[in-house]
Amino acid sequence: MANPAGQSAARVGIIAAMDRELDALLADFDAARIELVISRAFHCGVLHGREAVAVVAGIGKTAVATTTTLLVQHFGVQSVVLIGAAGRVSEELSIGDVVVATHLVHHDLDASPLFPRYHVPTLGTARLAADESVSSLAYSAAQRFIAAEPGNTSKVVKGLVLSGDQFMDATQIRDLRRRFPDALAVEMEGAAVAQVCLESGTPYAVVRSISDDGNADTFERFLQSECGRYARGIISKLMAATA
Repeated sequence: MANPAGQSAARVGIIAAMDRELDALLADFDAARIELVISRAFHCGVLHGREAVAVVAGIGKTAVATTTTLLVQHFGVQSVVLIGAAGRVSEELSIGDVVVATHLVHHDLDASPLFPRYHVPTLGTARLAADESVSSLAYSAAQRFIAAEPGNTSKVVKGLVLSGDQFMDATQIRDLRRRFPDALAVEMEGAAVAQVCLESGTPYAVVRSISDDGNADTFERFLQSECGRYARGIISKLMAATA
């Protein structure tokens, strides 16, 4: 997709679903201005030496698809990073671990018998591949963030992330393990970002911090105490490395 005239080819779009996932990061902007588009506040400025646009999309796939489209078409970003929390699917993970998606699947998409279950008709596949270059940078940034935190023994892993328009409880997560044995995490936005970015030719990465295993109280505690710090730390390492 062509870049709008006069806009930087280096501009990065940063998305989170909720305020708590993005608030801490916004404090790091230099020369920031806010542009309101379709009831969303897009924070535009310089972040760790890079032009960036950061925005809270709202929860769910439709909200984030709309927001991603605006980042690409209206703001002319040349890459997109989705940051925030996710539920644990893999039993090898723990709260505080970080997952960088290699592929994403709409676990609630089913257009059968016209198409195979989970298949995205416009893309001809169920598993939506993340951009290897941006994801590799995000993976390294997450590793550096964890390593810099005294006493933090969390791990950073790559793999399959599932997306659907519901908060999954423990019973539903067990069903996801059965349907997707290689899945690492589940959330509500990543596959929609992937679909928009793949269709528009925009490199992207999805970075998720494990916040819970289907327990809403655990999720809320992580959201309040850790999620913003994780997002700020990982994005700062990512942006500084590519400035």
